[in-house]
Amino acid sequence: METFERTIYNAEHEQFRAAFRQWLDKEIVPNHEKWEADQIVPRDIWLQAGSLGFLGYHVPEQYGGGGVDDYKFGAIMQEEVSETGVIGSANGMTLHNDIVLPYYLGLATDDQKQRWLPKMVRGELIGALAITEPNTGSDVANVRTSAVQRGDAWIVNGSKTFITNGINSDLVITTVRTNDQPGHRGLSLLVLERGMKGFERGRNLNKLGMHAQDTAELSFIDVEVPAENMLGVEGQGFVYLMQNLAQERLGMAVGGVKVASAALNWTLDYTRERKAFGQSISNFQNSKFVLAELATEVQIAQVYVDRCIELHCEGKLSAEQSAAAKYWVTELQNKVVDKCLQLHGGYGYMLEYPIARAWADSRIQTIYGGTTEIMKEIVGRSLTK
Repeated sequence: METFERTIYNAEHEQFRAAFRQWLDKEIVPNHEKWEADQIVPRDIWLQAGSLGFLGYHVPEQYGGGGVDDYKFGAIMQEEVSETGVIGSANGMTLHNDIVLPYYLGLATDDQKQRWLPKMVRGELIGALAITEPNTGSDVANVRTSAVQRGDAWIVNGSKTFITNGINSDLVITTVRTNDQPGHRGLSLLVLERGMKGFERGRNLNKLGMHAQDTAELSFIDVEVPAENMLGVEGQGFVYLMQNLAQERLGMAVGGVKVASAALNWTLDYTRERKAFGQSISNFQNSKFVLAELATEVQIAQVYVDRCIELHCEGKLSAEQSAAAKYWVTELQNKVVDKCLQLHGGYGYMLEYPIARAWADSRIQTIYGGTTEIMKEIVGRSLTK
């Protein structure tokens, strides 16, 4: 498929891309099917990723990181994970890098950074972010997990669900209610650590797709969390979440357009080879029209996402722009993958074909990180206020 030349990446970025893709092809792709069946990725692959510099590219060198404050490296990782179709096996690492670590980089004290960052960079400590609760999805202000101060500790009670890296994680940034103020004003961020008494992990949730990505329920029963595990200022948790959501949603758009592009390329190859009624499927007018529509929209999406990446690296990407990118691209992703599966016919329903797995993996995109409806609310609110 002919596409516009992309100009947002330089030679250093492309060298990093080549190294990361080589590692994916050698270590992740051959094991992806097994890890999908196991519904978890072994921890030693995290150690390997850390040793090769694929974790904490943006962490300062004094804490063992790459010291490169450039989101484009994270975008490249998201693109390659999405294009190779190993989202379940490697998406936890992009979350660790680009969703979890920014909280530590922006909020942690020097002592906290010394305690946690070097091991997070090496892959010895795996990060997670716990916001969603059984009765609280997109409504973050309705979080009920409580933290009551007792001496030099916070006593945490409550539960979380749908937590990515929930089984493997060692450090969990947990949204808790630390005072009686209503809505978002009472929220804070506490770091809960593996092994704390009363911190329990439920089952590894059996999802429609992304099976290798461990996703768990967490429960907290009188968990004693040291006061020094508070991230940032008490009561400012909601503000911190909103500040970091733009990058999280941009990452979903970055991955979404690449999944759509990969699905389109698989389908172009399949329809050229597959024969029906004496000719290639690609020669039928309906196939041409569908493929033309999808190819055009994928290219439009890539141009918009690239511009959003540039704005984000300049510190200019707004919450509304990232919400628009997340909603439009993930909806497009599902549309492209679904129509591409249709063009595969019965074989598209077989899991040995990548299009089937992409269909299952993609469906969550319009739900997590803020549903399409919430994204439209954010964009619409900015237009009508």
